[in-house]
Amino acid sequence: MIIKMAQSNLCDFNKANEGFIVSGRIIPKYENDIWTYSEEVFSKPYFKQYDNEEIDSTYIEDTGKAVFLYYVDNMCIGQIRLRSNWNGYAYVEDIGVSKNWRQMGIGTKLLEKAVQWAKQNNHIGLMLETQDVNVSACRFYARNNFIIGGVDRMLYSKFPTANEKAIFWYHKF
Repeated sequence: MIIKMAQSNLCDFNKANEGFIVSGRIIPKYENDIWTYSEEVFSKPYFKQYDNEEIDSTYIEDTGKAVFLYYVDNMCIGQIRLRSNWNGYAYVEDIGVSKNWRQMGIGTKLLEKAVQWAKQNNHIGLMLETQDVNVSACRFYARNNFIIGGVDRMLYSKFPTANEKAIFWYHKF
């Protein structure tokens, strides 16, 4: 069951924020106006966990923002956070599924909800960003009709140990 976040379930925000194993990176290539990518496998995989993020009431009150929470038996196991972006796309700020529930179609259902919300708000598509080392996320977006729109090698340059590139993905309706 997917429910829009309200004051009553605000406490469930971040419950699906669990880490993942970084086993490699995608290597985007831009040629003849088309993005493709290959994958590099790391000899030493490592664990990555994103910090919990703060949420404010604007995601409940503002019609240009939304958070949808995915529940199984009253337990929040997934979420997607969206906002209207200046370029006509709905920006997926975050999507997450608890690790024990991954590979079960929950992320796809959350994306479908995001598409529904974006269309209701007259957006031309969805866009998002993820790191090149989040290979499973990149594969997931590609399977769900997203294409690479650009790469930013400077976005994470403040973090010298990260050595990550930002990959921007788009799904145009």
